[in-house]
Amino acid sequence: MTDQAPTPYAGPERVLSGVQPTGDLHLGNYLGALVKFSRLQHEIPTFIFVADMHAITAWQEPAKLKQQVREIAAAYLATGLDPKVATIFAQSAVPEHAELAWVFNCVARLGWLDRMTQFKDKAGKHKERESVGLYTYPVLQAADILAYKATKVPVGDDQKQHLELTRDIAQKFNNDFSAPGFFPLPEPLTQGPGARVMSLRDGTAKMSKSDPSDNSRINLTDDADAIAQKVRKARTDADPLPETVAGLEGRAEAKNLVAIYAALSGKPEADVLTEYAGQGFGAFKPRLADLAVSVMGPIGGEMRRLLADPGEIDRVLTDGAVRARELAAPTVAEVKKLVGFWAG
Repeated sequence: MTDQAPTPYAGPERVLSGVQPTGDLHLGNYLGALVKFSRLQHEIPTFIFVADMHAITAWQEPAKLKQQVREIAAAYLATGLDPKVATIFAQSAVPEHAELAWVFNCVARLGWLDRMTQFKDKAGKHKERESVGLYTYPVLQAADILAYKATKVPVGDDQKQHLELTRDIAQKFNNDFSAPGFFPLPEPLTQGPGARVMSLRDGTAKMSKSDPSDNSRINLTDDADAIAQKVRKARTDADPLPETVAGLEGRAEAKNLVAIYAALSGKPEADVLTEYAGQGFGAFKPRLADLAVSVMGPIGGEMRRLLADPGEIDRVLTDGAVRARELAAPTVAEVKKLVGFWAG
């Protein structure tokens, strides 16, 4: 990239993020992303989408994919996103994402994509068998963000490299087409406490919707009995809880459960340990189970209500797509002019 300092973006602040509709959302998604979305909507104009275009980089059953889009939207609503405040939509319902991605495919350099570690991790030794979409999806991700000229993007550690690519694409586009400050260089919003929730069966592995063991995670749709049972069965060790956070080092499962308690209660981990220091998990787990049920139980109930009659979800997604296009379409129209596309 050029060493020339980019012209500052002078437009309004916006935040954008999305979740792929693949597998059930769980406690880790809630604490790492959904809670943040619901807070951000009251601080900055917020655009939250269901990333169904990203989902098909790997094969998805079409009928199931459509239902999973509704499930993600239901999770957004059940965890506090207000469609009158935030713009909630399905990615595929806004064609400007794909249009802008093609332009960005022609701006991005092959070497930039070759450095993307997530493709290497997902493809493994058989990258020639993977879809081109899996290789180029960070470019689509850049289009997702820049179609709305988003200035802030909530990201975890595994997505920071992709946000850097977005910044590179934005700066190169601005330079190549003599449009200083046209696109912003979006900044990351780190996920904060509770972002990295670990498996209930293995404290060294991140809680994942792809884990074959359902007991490894608390799903957003779990009822109270399932939540309590999973907490009771969570792997622990035989030692009592320490007095300090430093005392949790080397105790992955204990550290995870304390972190979950802290995130759900809104307390610092140090305060949780002050309350439970010296107690074993026979005392701590029931309290954690009660807390998890009190926070997560209503979310599951609301999701089940919405999914039983998805008309409300569909209305939110339809309205959100209209609002999203109102912002994305003028941006892409201007991009076409800058690139020199035929306008008729």
